[in-house]
Amino acid sequence: MILATLGNHPMILATLCYVKRNGRTLMIHRNKRPDDIHAGKWNGLGGKFEAGESPEECVIREVREESGLTIHAPRLHGLLTFINFKGRDWYVFVFTAHDFEGVLSPDVPEGRLEWIPDDEIPGLPLWDSDSIFLPWLDQAGSFSAKFNYDLERFVDHTVAFY
Repeated sequence: MILATLGNHPMILATLCYVKRNGRTLMIHRNKRPDDIHAGKWNGLGGKFEAGESPEECVIREVREESGLTIHAPRLHGLLTFINFKGRDWYVFVFTAHDFEGVLSPDVPEGRLEWIPDDEIPGLPLWDSDSIFLPWLDQAGSFSAKFNYDLERFVDHTVAFY
């Protein structure tokens, strides 16, 4: 895990990927570990950087570890900055992937994998910020967004589109 500090404030570098196929997105229901910071939520796949990784290397490794799928040519859409999310700042590179191979893992430590129809995703238990940025993945160009949290409570956000 790559953890840096700015002053006394910890920062985490991570990736997030939405694997897509035929109008569906591979999501994980984080329902296996009660101590999971995302317990009960649906999320894309991803995780923290390891030393020496690029964002692309990290997202490919994380998707493979969490799903068994090997993604090819993931598309970087933007940077999500989560301020004071559970007491830390997260810098998350968000990707989509349409080209992949492999077989879904039957047992995932964090939760259950499921191909969700894209139009059903907004009705899932998501973090407030996810409902805001997920539609941006369908837009041309890229973005940089800052989501302010008070630990688990969403406060507000700003975004720049490029």
